[in-house]
Amino acid sequence: MIIIIKSNEKGGKLEVNKWTLFTKATRFWSFSVMLIPIVLGTVGAYVWEGAFHPVLFILTLIGAISAHLFSNMVNDLWDFRNGTDTEAKNSAGEISTNSGLLTGGILSESFYARMTWSMLGIALICGGILSIYSGWNILWFVLVGALIAYFYVAPPLRYGYRGKGYSELAIFIAFGIMPVLGSYFVQTGQFSMKPVILSLPVGFLTTLLLFNHHFLHWKADEQAGKLTLVVVWGEQKALVFSRVLLFTGYASVVVCVLMGVLPVYALLALVTAFWPIRIYRELKPHNASPAYIPLMGASQKASVRCGVVMAAALLIQGLF
Repeated sequence: MIIIIKSNEKGGKLEVNKWTLFTKATRFWSFSVMLIPIVLGTVGAYVWEGAFHPVLFILTLIGAISAHLFSNMVNDLWDFRNGTDTEAKNSAGEISTNSGLLTGGILSESFYARMTWSMLGIALICGGILSIYSGWNILWFVLVGALIAYFYVAPPLRYGYRGKGYSELAIFIAFGIMPVLGSYFVQTGQFSMKPVILSLPVGFLTTLLLFNHHFLHWKADEQAGKLTLVVVWGEQKALVFSRVLLFTGYASVVVCVLMGVLPVYALLALVTAFWPIRIYRELKPHNASPAYIPLMGASQKASVRCGVVMAAALLIQGLF
């Protein structure tokens, strides 16, 4: 289906496919960073407690991915309002990571805002249904997740602009601990330290992915007053921290094995560190923004592949 969004500069009508518009506005294909922890928590519940409810899993997945897409969109919305995305677009050599629909004038701010809040609405509906079957405590995950997503760049907190590490901690919680523990709770109706420990590798590696994307436009962020850690520390020190995050993520896989949360053959996940390590070796202390695009891709592959190996190892342990 084709919809007319807005007239272009020459007065003609711009036609865009609805699905293409949706995927671009929400950055839909980033959903894997939420899919992996949900699967991990669900597999953990099945292996450790013998609990698996397919309908609850699907509802959890829909709700969590909707919350993630809301996070993507509300960040774009407020970065646009704060002028950060416009600065990145106008800065030579900088790579913008937003959808481009607002800065390009393709969508109106009001329409984009309605799309944004509809994603949160879906997440809230799923959370409400899950609370009926799994317990009201699941609503804490919904509430905290919504607050973390909204105030990342929205006033008055705008903690993603403060350069104190708040945003990295928030990412670790929102894309690591919360989805793994939350999906485990949905299946079992109880809390446990096992899913918390299981969440550490995916939490650190997702934090790494989101941290690395700041390298693409850190100079524009600095001009716009967005104090990410890359801006505060500078490129060279931030690169060191990036490597520390990678090491910590894979070290936590070893911790999971030593604590009996994962079987020993889950150590095969360490092989997935090869891709980002190779890119790090090619980087210099100071690089042009495009040099970080391969690092972004390698970071995402490492996060997804490590999580897949962990989930597969855990499932094999439970089955055999």
